[in-house]
Order: sequence, then structure tokens, then C-alpha cells
Amino acid sequence: MVIDCLRDLCSSCCLTPSSPNSNPKQDDMADGSSSITHRTVELSTGVRMHVAEAGPAAAGAPAVLLLHGFPETWYTWRHQMPALAAAGYRAVAPDLRGYGGTDVPEGGAGEQYTALHVVGDLVALLDSLGEKRPVFVAAHDWGALTAWSLCQFRPDRVRALVALSVAYSPRSAARKPVDALRALFGDDYYICRIQEPGAIEAEFARLGTEQVLKKFFSYRTPGPLHIPKSGWGSPDDEIPLPSWITEEDIKYYASQFDKTGFTGALNYYRALNRTWELTSPWNLAEIKVPVKFIVGDIDLTYHTPGIQDFIHKGGFKKFVPLLDDVVVMKDVGHFINEEKPEEVSDHIISFIKKFN
Repeated sequence: MVIDCLRDLCSSCCLTPSSPNSNPKQDDMADGSSSITHRTVELSTGVRMHVAEAGPAAAGAPAVLLLHGFPETWYTWRHQMPALAAAGYRAVAPDLRGYGGTDVPEGGAGEQYTALHVVGDLVALLDSLGEKRPVFVAAHDWGALTAWSLCQFRPDRVRALVALSVAYSPRSAARKPVDALRALFGDDYYICRIQEPGAIEAEFARLGTEQVLKKFFSYRTPGPLHIPKSGWGSPDDEIPLPSWITEEDIKYYASQFDKTGFTGALNYYRALNRTWELTSPWNLAEIKVPVKFIVGDIDLTYHTPGIQDFIHKGGFKKFVPLLDDVVVMKDVGHFINEEKPEEVSDHIISFIKKFN
């Protein structure tokens, strides 16, 4: 899950297919869909990236770039990819750096995980698609935060954006984001707990990967998440799964994090202050692409102090002047594209069809 409080945060690369994994492979993941293929590509940023794709690859088919959050991978889009393909779109869902089948760059305190690094990977990926035109983007959680940065840095590459869960919040010069979060929520707030390298990894190792994932995916409290230093529960705690995610889904996610560890994914949080330092040229910048925003009404991000006023009373529209629509889904939590897959697919497709 990405930050609950974003109010204080706020040359193209070439890509060549890697060998021997550059040829598409049919998907054999838990969703059982044979329409999803997989390949690994090597970016000029030095990152080897795993990419899942569905839909027509022929020239002229509009591409939709799908960006996942934490603790997710490409797999969070397993429902939307076939729907987009059936509608004639080319769905492209990478594992972002540090996740799944993509490399995990090393670097202290998240130095290799700033918004500039991650957006650089995405520009390289867009080039690999052969898309000279701007592409559509749909993004959730940390993926949404990254998509806002993509729209800031390279609006020429984005035709329109569907952002899930995390609204745009302009960068403020007043205070570094982690400092603001600590002042607002305390040291046990999960993003503050993540900042110390190794500490939260040790806690996750004590609990076990599947238990950690169950805790995140089952979290539906409309308020801040805290991970006490005294411990985040017991490895033996019973955690009932919500109806929209299965034990098999958890096992697939766990297999990916068992392979990579959590450090790469956690380094996005550790890079928050560094990104803030590097993005001062975009202070109070506007987003100049068409946007649709979707959030669940019990999503913890929707209950950050002041965020609902910002979204609904003009602040959001001021900084995203091409904001087309805001959808608040009733009785829906944070993992909105998995909890309500058909509705979210319909929202994405109906919005991007406006620009065909």
C-alpha cells in the first residue's frame, strides 16, 4: 500500500530484447488465461524487466500501460488484461524494478528507486513497444504515484490516465514527505517503520511471506496502518481472506516475494525524501493529461486528513485541470482493481474509448 498522506509530496531510453527470454511465453499463472504472454527485456537503464502482455501487438492497436502497487506485481492486473484485449487494446503490465521477475537494483536507502529511476524504466518500455504516439495508462497505489510522475516528467508519452486509489497531490516545499508523515501519524506508522533498512524485512521474515501478504490484502480499516515495534502479530494468527483473493493468489504473490525479497519494493518508500529533493523543479506543477480517478470509500488513502475536501472541493481539479471524473465506489477497500475487477475494467475501457 502506498502513502496515506501525499499532501506534502508531491533523454528517452532504448530497449533491446534480452536473450534467451525475449520470446513471448504463454501464461500459466493462477488465472488460467492463455491470452497473457510473458517476456523479459533489457533496458538501457541496466534493468532487466519482466513484462506481461495481452491483446493485439499489431501496429495501430492502442497500448494500455498497467502499473502495479505494493505488495503486488503484474498479477494484480490479471482481470483487466483479458478485458482490455477483448476490447482491442494491447495491455502491457510490467513488474516494476524491485518486483517479481524484474531486477532488484541495489542501493542504500532507496537511491535506485526514486521517481526519476522508475519513470526512466517506463519510458524505455514505451520505446520498446514502438509507440511513437502517447499511450493510455492505468495505475494503482504506488503505480498511481509513479504514473503521476510520468505525467509530470513526460506528458508527451501519456494520452490519458486512469488512477486508482492515490490522487495526485502537488509537491510542497514546506516539508519532506516522510517527516510530514511521522509528525502526522507517529513512528509506528508503516511508512515510518519501513525507513530503517533491514528492520521491517526482519519483521516480515519472522511472520513469513504469506502471512505478511494476507495482512496487507485483508486490511480494510479506513485509517492509517501501524506496524508496532513490539511486533505485527504472530505467524500463527488466523487471517481470513476477503472473497476477491484466493489462497492460490496469495501463494503466487508469495512465490514472487520469496524470490526477490521485500527490500526492492520497500525501497520505493525509502526513496520518498530523495524524490522530494530531486523534484523541486516541479514544485506545485499541474498534470496536463486527461484523468479519471477511482477510489473505494473505505480505502485508507481516502481517509487521510483533508484528502476528501481536496478531491471534491476544487483542489484536485486545480492541479489536474483535465480531470474528467472522480468515482467513489461504495464499500470498497484499497485493492480496488482486484476487489471489483469487472467494474474497474469497465471504467478503464469506457474512459479510454473517448480518445480512440
